[in-house]
Amino acid sequence: MSNDSQGSVKGEAAVILAPSAPATDSSQGPPLSPSTTSKPPELPDELVQAGWSKCWSRRENRPYYFNRFTNQSLWEVPVLGQHDVISDPLGLNAAPAEGGESNLGNGQRKRRCSEEQGAGPNSLKRAKVEPTTPISPSTPGLKPWSSGPEDKQAQLATSTTPSPAAAPAPAAAPAAPTPTPTPAPYRPAVIYWDLDIQTNAVIREHPPTPHHLPPHPEIEMQRAQLVTKLRQHYHELCHQREGIDPPRESFNRWLLERKVIDKGHDPLLPSDCDPVISPSMFREVMNDIPIRLSRIKYKEEARRLLFKYAEAAKKMIDSRNASPESRKVVKWNAEDTMSWLRRDHSASKEDYMDRLEHLRQQCGPHVTAVAKDSVEGICSKIYQLSAEYSRRLRQTHLSMLQDPPTEACASPQQSRLVYCYPMRLAIPSPPLPRVELHFENDVACLRFRGEMVKVNRGHFSKLELLYRYSCIDDPRFEKFLSRVWCLLKRYQVMFGSGANEGTGLQGALPVTVFEALHRQFGVSFECFASPLNCYFKQFCSAFPDSDGFFGSRGHFLAFSPVSGSFEANPPFCEELMEAMVKHFEELLVQSSEPLSFIVIVPEWRDPVTPALTRMEASKFLRHQLSVPAYEHEYRSGSQHICKREEMYYRAVHGTALLFLQNDAGFAKWAPTPERLAELTAAYRPISSRTSSLSSPGPAHTVPGDKDSVPKASEKTQGSVMSPGSHDNNNNNNNNNNDSSSSSSSSSSSSSPADKVAPV
Repeated sequence: MSNDSQGSVKGEAAVILAPSAPATDSSQGPPLSPSTTSKPPELPDELVQAGWSKCWSRRENRPYYFNRFTNQSLWEVPVLGQHDVISDPLGLNAAPAEGGESNLGNGQRKRRCSEEQGAGPNSLKRAKVEPTTPISPSTPGLKPWSSGPEDKQAQLATSTTPSPAAAPAPAAAPAAPTPTPTPAPYRPAVIYWDLDIQTNAVIREHPPTPHHLPPHPEIEMQRAQLVTKLRQHYHELCHQREGIDPPRESFNRWLLERKVIDKGHDPLLPSDCDPVISPSMFREVMNDIPIRLSRIKYKEEARRLLFKYAEAAKKMIDSRNASPESRKVVKWNAEDTMSWLRRDHSASKEDYMDRLEHLRQQCGPHVTAVAKDSVEGICSKIYQLSAEYSRRLRQTHLSMLQDPPTEACASPQQSRLVYCYPMRLAIPSPPLPRVELHFENDVACLRFRGEMVKVNRGHFSKLELLYRYSCIDDPRFEKFLSRVWCLLKRYQVMFGSGANEGTGLQGALPVTVFEALHRQFGVSFECFASPLNCYFKQFCSAFPDSDGFFGSRGHFLAFSPVSGSFEANPPFCEELMEAMVKHFEELLVQSSEPLSFIVIVPEWRDPVTPALTRMEASKFLRHQLSVPAYEHEYRSGSQHICKREEMYYRAVHGTALLFLQNDAGFAKWAPTPERLAELTAAYRPISSRTSSLSSPGPAHTVPGDKDSVPKASEKTQGSVMSPGSHDNNNNNNNNNNDSSSSSSSSSSSSSPADKVAPV
């Protein structure tokens, strides 16, 4: 079997940008759209929108017409306006059809072989027929929904079945049947994406990656079982060694932190990390020793928490191998606190919280010293189990491949500049097992060997569109359901099984903010997204192997754009955010083309995160925008399955937007007051749609963060700040905002748009 993934790029074809071409060449226009031309549709737009497509029967050597919504097959051109065979099977309310044989009643036709065999409701019958022209970004007349600004929230979705190519051919040529009408296509109430926006991200061409193995449902099921087992081990170790529950989301953040430095081959399980001890997991477990601190609202809760901390610290120091000095300090402070609690009953909540902070400062270092070896043992054990599971999975996965990969030498860096395109795998995908599909109301259910994953119909249609745009090795959609099952299972396992667990790590910006970013700053690319929560069809994600078929450009830390405007809303993991900022600065130093990163991170100030500190001190920082807590919102990370009323949640912390741009990027996409005003307005939430869920907080907290919810009068207002410490570096914006506004309309004289050469 030839390696189709090494062929030309369909739907996202690479466009070469010749660096040596002169920028003043008038014969070269703007960059070509990264897509290929395709055959125009042979049916009117009304029939295409109703689900009809023209196919070819190799058995009868003649064309026929298939409806992907009702699975109807007709030899004659279908006619709209007749009855619905589902709600009115006898055609009692239908207008009389023109033509057709008199011996056939309304809506009657010869049954297909697949109907006579009685296919089950959970299966998807497919026959091998010639594929129709797939939808690509440049296919004329095949827009699945309107792309006008006023229609973004009420656009039409496309088919919810994999492909017209999978349609069964009609039976042996009967007399011309009476055409039957079809119901209207599925229409999502709200669309949370815009896949019509083309990319302005330019990269250096690279070969298909040989390190990732193609996804397989068998392997994904085994990986899910092993990750669940690893979570259980983590839970048991925390209970046995420290007597605490694992910190919420700490395992998920451990996965993110480990993958920043992991050199192993498994997409989810860490297997080759240095150091072995995870700083993230160690820090979070230590923060819950000797007890977990919770958010305090009332005085009695503060008093109870202070007593529990003193009692737990004293008990812990007595049961561990501590030095005499440590025992003396901890026991004296604990007993003094208990004595104070017994004699003083008139203290306020603030008094109790101040006393708790003092106790933590006195006892914390000694408690940490006696628990250090035990917590390091937990981190080390979890990592060793993960590495063993990863090795076992890879051996099983390699045994399933027809052509196991060989060690290939590193290819030299390509010099051609192209528009970014989806991640390609060098290893061809083996035949994939059958995955069954059925619908329960507005939810698509995919089942493989008893394991079911779910996604709402709107996002299922979105995945089909992304697959059409991005996948080049499966034109007949024969592997579509299997790959969707693998993708959904992967994210389900990464999130965890707890209520709302992991959803905060995949939270997305509101649609209005994305629209403002694209309209005002030319943003067309998300640095941290997934096929489930992306707004643009070009994005980077955590899993290149499963997400590449749906448009992912790979992991962002391995993505090196030369030009473009990007939005970065990373998962709130400190190590990942710090690595992100380092990568941004390296890219901005290397490129002289217009390059802009709008970074959106939580504004944690007590203590401040290293990533935020580094960005605020960066010479590439042009402006910083602060959005107050409780005055903006995020979209849920489980938007593909959650209820509509749970789609949005208010942020309980402030959010910082930082504009990191090189000189050319600043000249092209300058954060002028007018642009920032529209962006700020886009952040205003719609109160009627906001859920009561709260966003995830920082990984580490102090008692001051556990205080009661701040009042509205205590919230700071959003402000636009121009960092005065960078005046020597940013000569274009050290006077006033008017100079920034005047330069925003200009563009770099050596932008990639002036260096286009067709492939």
